[in-house]
Amino acid sequence: MTSRSLSLPVRAAAIPAALALTSALAFLPTSATAAGRSADGGATEATAATADGPSLSYVVNTRPGAGHTARVKEAIAKAGGSVVVSYDRIGVIVVHSANPDFAKTIRTVRGVSSAGATRTAPLPAQSTTDTGAPRTLTEKQQRAVAARATAGQDPLEPLQWDLPAIKADKAHEKSLGSRDVTVGVIDTGVDDTHPDLAPNFDRKASVNCVSGKPNTADGAWRPSASESPHGTHVAGEIAAAKNGIGVTGVAPGVKVSGIKVGNPDGFFYTEAVVCGFVWAAEHGVDVTNNSYYTDPWYFNCTTDPDQKALVEAVSRASLYAESKGVVNVAAAGNESYDLAADSITDPSSPNDTTPGDREIDPRTCLDIPTQLPGVVTVSSTGAKGLKSSFSNYGLGVIDIAAPGGDSTAYQKPAPPAESGLIYNTLPGGKYGYMAGTSMASPHVAGVAALIKSTHPHASAWKVKALLKAQADDTACPDPYDINGDGKADAVCEGNAAYNGFYGAGIADALDAVTK
Repeated sequence: MTSRSLSLPVRAAAIPAALALTSALAFLPTSATAAGRSADGGATEATAATADGPSLSYVVNTRPGAGHTARVKEAIAKAGGSVVVSYDRIGVIVVHSANPDFAKTIRTVRGVSSAGATRTAPLPAQSTTDTGAPRTLTEKQQRAVAARATAGQDPLEPLQWDLPAIKADKAHEKSLGSRDVTVGVIDTGVDDTHPDLAPNFDRKASVNCVSGKPNTADGAWRPSASESPHGTHVAGEIAAAKNGIGVTGVAPGVKVSGIKVGNPDGFFYTEAVVCGFVWAAEHGVDVTNNSYYTDPWYFNCTTDPDQKALVEAVSRASLYAESKGVVNVAAAGNESYDLAADSITDPSSPNDTTPGDREIDPRTCLDIPTQLPGVVTVSSTGAKGLKSSFSNYGLGVIDIAAPGGDSTAYQKPAPPAESGLIYNTLPGGKYGYMAGTSMASPHVAGVAALIKSTHPHASAWKVKALLKAQADDTACPDPYDINGDGKADAVCEGNAAYNGFYGAGIADALDAVTK
């Protein structure tokens, strides 16, 4: 699957000027120059098409507003497409079509900014397997841990070295966060029946977005028994209740919602991600956590018409959410890539059919939503406070760092903690260890929720500014030799105030509730 736990992908230092989007959504064509042209200069129209190929899913990006999208929908039908859902307020239409020329045809329609297939495999997607499966403790081991808990700690909190690493334990003495703040977990689904999550779960802000269209049936946001526990683990890191049961979240007094976008096969497709951001924007969510990349491309190259359309669709949705006051936080990825490099070899795309090596420029080929404007990009640290061995990095790319765990052999925590991984909630009332930038991002989302609790009227921009200003400066290690073999494993550029490993520094939960 493509969730970012122990082996996944962050934001580029620059984005092409043509895609430099603004919070006012001022990236849409405003004149006929954006429309398709025939040989004689007239705007072309879609021609009738027959279905003679595999059914694929597409996004079609046009000008916002029901009037504009209505005209494009007529052309979509003529080109052999059927509309699944239309987000008129941002001008993104989700379409299914078996016409192999659908995207090429619809791009010529007046008012269409871009259009592209969201996958390379026919509907439904091919399956894949999870990596980095969680490791659990026996009941006997849990009882032994609980015996070491001190006054004020939840029973399994002694295993959570990550809380003191960002001063969350001290923050909880001041504030647990506000019930008026909700963090939306855009992920594989959240088990709201878990005893550590049920007290803080926001059902009204929860949904299943897998098809690209909101499904509000009761419990639709939950993962099935065969699906990844990833979203439930992330939710616990953010807001597991401080209730004398199990573990404690970074912001145990705020609410958390499940916005399910990962399908049963573990893929996060564009239409689902767009739905997730729009849902968060319109249902009272203050912060979103995004520990995934949008399949099937690890990096979406804006020189490719299909991939460009995916970047534009998710950009519109994430910026729409930010315009409604939502702070979007995302994981940097787990391939040890220098995202400020001139080029990166991507061996994993497209991951829903047959991937192959390709050289990409991270300034024009973007991991979405992580590399999009306005998104807070989070790198991972281990129990010794060093960049995790797997974490992506890059000067001008990473905004902030937080605990995501690492191999215990590389970064062993101080007792009573036992593992260098992150311990938290799993479906079915269970608990287990996971690691990755997937686990770092929710720590920052939790701190953002604490800031929003302290400053309830703060804009998304203000919350992000406070996140960085309050982060603890962390200097580059020199050298960075995580495995101790005498060779540098990565090069950190920048100074203590801002560098490629830690951005503005390590998130600080105590400052979030006191400043």
